[in-house]
Amino acid sequence: AYGFFCSVRPSEPFLTRYLLGPHKNLSETQVFNEIYPVWTYSYLALLFPLFLATDYLRYKPVVLLQGLSLIITWFMLLYAQGLRAVQFLEFFYGMGTATDIAYYSYIYSVVDVNLYQKVTSYCRSATLVGYTVGSVSGQVLVSVAGWSLFSLNVISLTSISIAFGTAWFLPMPQKSLFFHHVLSQQLSWEMKVMDCKNGSVIQDHPNVQRAPGWEDETKVPLNGESHSAEKQSVQEQKVNIVKVLRDLWQDFLQCYTSQTLLCWSVWWALSTCGYFQVINYAQGLWEMVLPSHSTEIYNGAVEAASTLLGKLS
Repeated sequence: AYGFFCSVRPSEPFLTRYLLGPHKNLSETQVFNEIYPVWTYSYLALLFPLFLATDYLRYKPVVLLQGLSLIITWFMLLYAQGLRAVQFLEFFYGMGTATDIAYYSYIYSVVDVNLYQKVTSYCRSATLVGYTVGSVSGQVLVSVAGWSLFSLNVISLTSISIAFGTAWFLPMPQKSLFFHHVLSQQLSWEMKVMDCKNGSVIQDHPNVQRAPGWEDETKVPLNGESHSAEKQSVQEQKVNIVKVLRDLWQDFLQCYTSQTLLCWSVWWALSTCGYFQVINYAQGLWEMVLPSHSTEIYNGAVEAASTLLGKLS
């Protein structure tokens, strides 16, 4: 639901026309040379710190940050005026797109490994269906119903707000890849202990036997100091940022000594950057080929077709 509603933005295919039109009254030079690049470099600058924050905060808070960033973006798109204000909203849009990593990685923290391929297709399809619905509805509302581009932005803001509301109901993951993996092991051991107490097969893992709750209740200190000390130790390991950065560096060295993985990563980076350049300036190219102020345009139909094909794939 979050991925779908967050992607239903019928105004997005007509963004260039909206910025060049009477609502914002910006010039082509301002839009293409001074506004759109702000998104590109904001995305680049925010990607790595948001990657660490996503893991440290366990996904859900960053998903909420994405929804909030997009709400600010579209609210400013409706009411902000002037070059500096539109550049500022592009920064928030860069934050909104950089936090995509939280949406796409969240699901892996709450499902079993054998479901990864299935949930990947679900999450990706949800966003692509959302883009398709948004693009089709935008094109129909502009070409058939004659709605203004301002109205399309209102619909986009409403849809993003619904997505932001649904994000609050996501369960909070108990583990993440780097910062909280020690805590997740502790929780899994405690869950096994609970299973044992409920009559399931007893696990003979030594860590399980040492986990809180395994001991006979008469041997557990009444003041709980032992359990508190253990929890504090887990917390200290969890927030050891230096250790996490060291692990990241070791993973980096291990990964990129593989020639196959190195080639794949370079290919992925080039294709992703190329894709961003295309979607960032495609509307500008269409504007030069067929100016929107004098011709009926079908930006929504084109983007709907591309995302629909991606969804089917």
